[in-house]
Amino acid sequence: MDKLVALRTYVEIVDRGSLTAAAETLGKSLPTVVRTLGELEDELDVVLLRRTTRRMSLTEEGRVYLDRARRILADVEEADELVGVGRREPRGQLRVTAPVLFGQMHVVPAVLDFVAQHAGVDVDVLLLDRVVNLVEEGVDVGVRIGHLSDSTMLASNVGTMRRVVVASPKLLRKTKRPAHPDALRDHPCVRFRTSGPATWRFADNGKELSVPVTGRLGFNHAAAAVDACAAGLGFGMFLAYQVAPAVRDKRLRIVLEEFEQPPLPVNLVYAGARMMSSRLRAFIDWTRPVLRDVAGALSPPVRRRP
Repeated sequence: MDKLVALRTYVEIVDRGSLTAAAETLGKSLPTVVRTLGELEDELDVVLLRRTTRRMSLTEEGRVYLDRARRILADVEEADELVGVGRREPRGQLRVTAPVLFGQMHVVPAVLDFVAQHAGVDVDVLLLDRVVNLVEEGVDVGVRIGHLSDSTMLASNVGTMRRVVVASPKLLRKTKRPAHPDALRDHPCVRFRTSGPATWRFADNGKELSVPVTGRLGFNHAAAAVDACAAGLGFGMFLAYQVAPAVRDKRLRIVLEEFEQPPLPVNLVYAGARMMSSRLRAFIDWTRPVLRDVAGALSPPVRRRP
């Protein structure tokens, strides 16, 4: 058994989610892929993947081995590059993840330009509004908006993103512009990603202020919540990029700027540098300045109270 072939096969099975999909990607027959996985498990004397007719899942041993397999394959690729193999042009597959709306608006255009420039790289884009475990889910790089909790990942900061409160001109004519966050207790608010009452947090003279808000409408997708606010149905709290088009078109106005909490960091997150392939390095170098410009334009410094 060729161990490197077996490792590549195993990683591909996990990344693709099925034996059949892995076989298609590798250009091998399904029996060959099944046999390779079986020989690998026999040699290790462990079960790496639990397989039924409906689903496939990693065992604990399989999770540990997957991480090591990725590191070994990355080391081999890095060694090849050090002696000149593949130095001319990045090649291979790259998996990228980002929040759904931010990804649609800003990451996908960067990806399209990247693949147009690098013909040897195939890119899969996963737009998900959840924190993706990059190693377990076979993702090379993720765009994260918010504070990072996984200390095993490396992060390249590309800026910050404000959390803003918005309302339509129509609603502001009716209720008047709030002078303090406490005023929101008495106004309709559009809830986003919460069921029932929501709590919005602000900064007041250096201290955190929590304001419970209520409203008749709640949504789990930002675009729908933004549309409801633009229709004059309530105040809303969003990340700046989520409301940028509506603010630009004057369908929404930002209020209570001076009470905003510190903006959230925006990072490109990836595994350790020793695992970085040439295609990943090229993608990060390509995307970093694009996202810096985006973050700077969407989240300018806030006006604070004197």
